[in-house]
Amino acid sequence: MTLIEGKTVSAAVKERVKKEIERRGIEPCLAVILVGDDPASQIYVGNKQKACAAVGIRSLKYKLPKETTQEELLALVDRLNANENVHGILCQLPLPKPLDKRPVLSRIDPKKDVDCFHPYNVGKLWSSGAAFLPCTPAGVIELLNYYNIDCAGKRCVILGRSNIVGKPMAALMLKKDATVTICHSKTANLPAVCAEADILISAVGIARFVTADMVKPGAAVIDVGISRLPDGKLSGDVDFEKVKEKAGYLTPVPGGCGPMTIAMLMQNTLTAYDLQHT
Repeated sequence: MTLIEGKTVSAAVKERVKKEIERRGIEPCLAVILVGDDPASQIYVGNKQKACAAVGIRSLKYKLPKETTQEELLALVDRLNANENVHGILCQLPLPKPLDKRPVLSRIDPKKDVDCFHPYNVGKLWSSGAAFLPCTPAGVIELLNYYNIDCAGKRCVILGRSNIVGKPMAALMLKKDATVTICHSKTANLPAVCAEADILISAVGIARFVTADMVKPGAAVIDVGISRLPDGKLSGDVDFEKVKEKAGYLTPVPGGCGPMTIAMLMQNTLTAYDLQHT
């Protein structure tokens, strides 16, 4: 079994971005909006800021109280859209209730939408003309490419149909010429469907959901999910210890897909800069 090292691949992506920024003598800028006091969100935002500093991207953090109204949040997005010195805008999710993420994500200028959540960019993704690729699915593609895992003609099963991972992951795998099946909570004979996959990608957020009997011998298993166990340890969707005896390739959690999400955000911020300077 080959362990897919996300830390190694993400470091390569960030180094690539850093060298390109240095070569051109530019300073892309990413604005991150954080509403409320969610501890996990604060950690994610901190990690994004560290990554920005490491590659030469200027980062701006807008910390808003949980009492922020929808109108106030949209007004901030409007100001950032109008600011020519801001090239990427990211609104950290989830938003505290009763805020609605949909009008916020739709308000971000598509050229600054580094998460690829705007309906325009989602449509471009499915019509093969996307400038941005959603960070986590794009990170998975980067991992597959790095390890020379051929997707063409292969059966790919994706667990989860979210707008953030499952659906865009399907679009990207189709572009890699894989034959794609999306599974979800209503899928019949789920273990049998999964066991047919040459490439199995899980993004359901249920600890150790994918067991060895769901994995085809030699398959590439990509674990996007992450959960915290009762003892405080982190776990992916995949029962790692059992599945590693059967899989051909396997991502660890942590250290697999997680680092790739931030690395691809750095790439998207550079892309956003280019979109606004052409």
